[in-house]
Amino acid sequence: MNMLGIPLLAAADSQAGSTLLKFITGGGLIGYIIILLSIVALVLVVVHALQIRRTQLVPIEQTSSLRELLTLGRAEEALQYCIMPANDSYLTRILAPGLTRFLKSPFGAFEIKTAIEDAGAEQTERLYRSTDALGVIGSIAPLMGLLGTVWGMIGAFDTVSAGAVSDSAYYEQLASNISLALVTTMQGLVVAIPCVILYSFFRNRIDAIAADAGGELDQLAMLLESAQSTGGARRSTSTRAPSPQPADGGGPR
Repeated sequence: MNMLGIPLLAAADSQAGSTLLKFITGGGLIGYIIILLSIVALVLVVVHALQIRRTQLVPIEQTSSLRELLTLGRAEEALQYCIMPANDSYLTRILAPGLTRFLKSPFGAFEIKTAIEDAGAEQTERLYRSTDALGVIGSIAPLMGLLGTVWGMIGAFDTVSAGAVSDSAYYEQLASNISLALVTTMQGLVVAIPCVILYSFFRNRIDAIAADAGGELDQLAMLLESAQSTGGARRSTSTRAPSPQPADGGGPR
């Protein structure tokens, strides 16, 4: 039984290996383009999985530091904290314009939430655009597979019209063209389906993170408003020294 089983397993492994190799190389030039797209998509998935995370976009240590500063009304220090390159994140890029408006505009206390909302919409759109390449690959891959299908069928019909039925090379060429058509179709679908699923997944993750960040930013704005109402918020207003008054009796007589 073992003597029969080992050759059968070896034959099965060899057949699986040849099938995989044919799947990779059987698509011709279009198949290699689809494989290249799959490699690019894999790199994008890894990058998005590392970058589109709550701990990366809304770090807990940043929210804690900003809470502490804004509770004490130290708006200028909070702004400096946000614009430091080491603290660059989705959260700080949204909060910084709001703090700038609060400190620079005479109506900043009323405009801070509007500035935060505008910056939040812009930063969220940037995250969406970063995932567009994955969506484009998910759309292009099946079209490339369809192109390979058309190419293979054209070759098959050319073989039928030009070959001799009695020639064995006729059947080999016909089978090769049909195989090209089917392999490229399958390659395009194998690449497109995961790309579309992951594209939707990352977009939904961005929505969830943006909603969490919105809640955090609302609380930070409320802390700043509370500090301002108690007179603790420090604003960058220019102060002018009082002009000296003439001494009594110092005028001309």
